[in-house]
Amino acid sequence: MTRLEPGSPETLGVTAGADGANVAVWSAHATAIELCLFDAAGETEVGRVTLPERTGDVFHGFVPGITPGSRYGLRAHGPWDPRHGHRFNPAKLLVDPYATALDRRFAPHPSVFGQRPDGRTRNDDDSAPHVPKAIVADPPSARPRLAPPVPWERTVVYELHVRGFTRAHAAVPEAVRGTCAALAHPAAVAHLANLGVTTVELMPIAAWVDERHLAPLGLTNYWGYNPVAFMAPDPLLAPGGMAELAACVAALHGAGIEVLLDVVLNHTGEGDEHGPTLSLRGLDNASYYRTRHGDASRYADDAGCGNTLALDRPAALRLAMDTLRHYAIGAGVDGFRFDLATTLARRDSGFDPAAPFLQALEQDPALRGLKLVAEPWDLGPGGHRLGAFPAGWGEWNDRYRDTVRRFWRGDEATLGDFATRIAGSADAFARRGRPPSRSVNFVCAHDGFTLADLVSHGRKHNEANGESNRDGTDANHSWNHGCEGPSANAGVREARMRDARALLATLFLSRGTPLVSMGDELGRTQRGNNNAYAQDGPLSWIDWASADEGLARFVAALARLRRERRALHADRWLAGEPVDDSGIPDVEWRRPDGRVMAREDWEDRHGRALVAALHAPASGESPADRVAIAFNGGHAAIEVRWPDAREGFRWRRAIDTAADDGSPVAAGAATGTVAARAV
Repeated sequence: MTRLEPGSPETLGVTAGADGANVAVWSAHATAIELCLFDAAGETEVGRVTLPERTGDVFHGFVPGITPGSRYGLRAHGPWDPRHGHRFNPAKLLVDPYATALDRRFAPHPSVFGQRPDGRTRNDDDSAPHVPKAIVADPPSARPRLAPPVPWERTVVYELHVRGFTRAHAAVPEAVRGTCAALAHPAAVAHLANLGVTTVELMPIAAWVDERHLAPLGLTNYWGYNPVAFMAPDPLLAPGGMAELAACVAALHGAGIEVLLDVVLNHTGEGDEHGPTLSLRGLDNASYYRTRHGDASRYADDAGCGNTLALDRPAALRLAMDTLRHYAIGAGVDGFRFDLATTLARRDSGFDPAAPFLQALEQDPALRGLKLVAEPWDLGPGGHRLGAFPAGWGEWNDRYRDTVRRFWRGDEATLGDFATRIAGSADAFARRGRPPSRSVNFVCAHDGFTLADLVSHGRKHNEANGESNRDGTDANHSWNHGCEGPSANAGVREARMRDARALLATLFLSRGTPLVSMGDELGRTQRGNNNAYAQDGPLSWIDWASADEGLARFVAALARLRRERRALHADRWLAGEPVDDSGIPDVEWRRPDGRVMAREDWEDRHGRALVAALHAPASGESPADRVAIAFNGGHAAIEVRWPDAREGFRWRRAIDTAADDGSPVAAGAATGTVAARAV
């Protein structure tokens, strides 16, 4: 090989040029970085060079002969001193953290672990045969985002798993099922468009590794919340890499649907001190990860996954920001959902609302205008931070989830909190000048019961996960109608379906941004498993052959009603005061008999019914709008007196969850019956 040129410390990663490639790798504590080149199959090492120059903490060099498609890995030399956080081991082939494509998936093997099982001795077995090789790729072309973007107040989010959404979809060609190409198929896009969702949130697509306890159980990680190569789409979900992801995003944009990526920047799949050495651990463990005070051989574990990335330090922060720009520009995604976002804003002293990562996003011209959504909690001290993220961010609202579940389950003393949640959770968001739309409301999500299971199981059933049913939360706030799991009793099945419709109606009729979990509109069940992260099979995939199309039509009707009625999607806080010359308040909280709710009504521990009468003033060419919603969580029908109609108007019933399809069964009366357990 010809003599290496010094190259440049920018940009990080491997950047192909006319006669070779510039290689730049960051490490503050390494003594040398080697580039290992492999044959086209990624099996045989055909060359190894030591990067000749160092500028600051970046090792770099220009390597002739490297072209797009070349396979490579890295080796890092430096101290093996776990007590001080250093875990350098040149026997471990490392994936470039700036790699944008891999030639295979990560797979567990004993050689990838940096130390022996005794926890003290370094493992010097060569891991190269068992580690994916990065593929040199041209920078992706800039892709457009959806224009104009969907306003927050009109946003309806659908959370989906790329593989599970189409893996059993008969209308999609079998060869691509379960991939981004399948999600781009007209049949998949049509379902989302017909449902009325405006925004899909894709569960993680970055290349991940299985947790080490799964292989002995015959299981694999399905969800993907265990990333190693942040910028490389996992070959399982996108065999065509970034181009396939970008084409998928473009297909959804063609139907007017935004795309958010669920990104995991709080930890990596390298896990705790006993985990594998695959990338950052081998390049500069002490810099990239937060370790414990007094014993840097162990990790801070605010994410509950073995380690925590130190995003308040320059190298990790840059990697995170470069990752987000990579997808925003190269795939045209419209925003991000941040897993365990509290961790991203931690310093050594704890959560900081002015943390470097949050400030960096706020000023970045490529990212600050996107939809940014936090999962506002982690497992560390003071980890629940609902309402604490920047003003423009949305946040998953777990208080909404729990309160709505408890109300419909029949728990006592929930009526006042229920009203707070369906009005947008002002207690969490309004005090910081944030509108109701920033509360991302959900009843179910990937983590927990499906909607069908929520009303069919009083307890979790996670035996298939191989952990003796110890994993997954016990705080499900679920109910089973007197029979655990599947039932042949028609009355039980109807009661469950009625509750499911009531929960969906509550979600769509609430202030805030509704989020629907994949398959809940089709009656998808996981047979009581509330932690199906390791279930890559029919248990987790949508069973399209058994889908409840009637329920899907009901959800579409809810989405259409929300879209058409400004009183439902208006992005302003309710004050209970007149908002125009009509003198009608923006909200009236009423008892079923028509009287305004009094203090003693709110404090009634057994209160099960509530009427919310909403009014939106005229705006531009849009006339004033009124919607009244009756919630009957009791087990007996009630008579409701609707507010007096304005002169020249009358009430019409638009949705009635007591009906199988949600169609109204009455209209135009000053009073009307609302069935038990219905909206």
